[in-house]
Amino acid sequence: MKRAYNFNAGPSAMPLEVLEEAQAEFTNYANTGMSIIEMSHRSPEYDKLHQETKSLLRELMEIPEDYEILFIQGGGSTQFLMAAANFHTKAKAAYINTGVWSKKAMAEAKFFGEAYEAASSADKNHSYIPQEYALQPDTSYVHITSNNTIYGTEWPNFPKFEVPVICDMSSDILSRRVNVADFDLIYAGAQKNLAPAGVVLVIVKKSFLETARAELPTMLKYKTFADNDSLYNTPPVFCIYMINKTLHWIKKMGGVDAIAEHNAAKAKIIYDVIDNSNGFYKGHAEKEYRSKMNITFNLATPEMEKDFVAKGKAAGFVGIGGHRLVGGCRASTYNAVPIEACEALAEFMKQYMEEHK
Repeated sequence: MKRAYNFNAGPSAMPLEVLEEAQAEFTNYANTGMSIIEMSHRSPEYDKLHQETKSLLRELMEIPEDYEILFIQGGGSTQFLMAAANFHTKAKAAYINTGVWSKKAMAEAKFFGEAYEAASSADKNHSYIPQEYALQPDTSYVHITSNNTIYGTEWPNFPKFEVPVICDMSSDILSRRVNVADFDLIYAGAQKNLAPAGVVLVIVKKSFLETARAELPTMLKYKTFADNDSLYNTPPVFCIYMINKTLHWIKKMGGVDAIAEHNAAKAKIIYDVIDNSNGFYKGHAEKEYRSKMNITFNLATPEMEKDFVAKGKAAGFVGIGGHRLVGGCRASTYNAVPIEACEALAEFMKQYMEEHK
């Protein structure tokens, strides 16, 4: 069976090696005679997997010991609410608006107090990352979105703030090296670079966790998950299992730095076509803020973009249409997308350009 060239923005491509390993042991995990999805989350077999997954994360991301690693059901959108519920404890919370997901996160924070824009890139249709910020007194935290899937921008580096920092890393977690100690809370939905949809990875500084609002429903408290090793209730076992497999794959590939180098090479292949097209393809993001995970571009007209996507689909390229809110075209080149897929897309783009000049 020929594999599709999968450029979906999420759920996204997973490493073929990981999928085949999961397939091979799906009905008999660790010689138990059971699938991983059939066994108790209190079993010794699952406990071993759970602890190993946390250990791999700590190793690959160099997570300090004074941080908790949590696995929580749901997606990043639930974390918009949960982060604010726990930590919007002062008069205000600051959000840096770099696109749709930042705005959605800020909207949830308003249930718990004032939430304001400390900076915004809306003036240029979110084609860049703001570099100047205005924090107001009595601010609980500043929230940033490290990579913006819809507009194709990514923070090239992260500034320091005088208040706690919360970061949504859903779409570029483990795609490059970050200094975890620069953040007080990191959350990431799994369905871009880690696993199938259904679990969120949360990394939270223990001292920050102690400042969380206490009077919350049980399942909205990060403390519930921290105190119970993410096992207060049944965790999303299969998703955590797939995170484990993916982390082993990243380690085998050479770790985060090797993955980052590979991602840069993949993105360059496609950006080079855009840059050398004499305006046939128009990249949305300013060059210094371009995402290596989501490459966004436009053609001359919406009709031509639809034709490009349709012909691309016929040629085996999946997920190259832009987000429904902004249109255009997009290639999501997450960790598991092979360089061969990027090379094939680049050749298709060149061919399409030659035929439609």
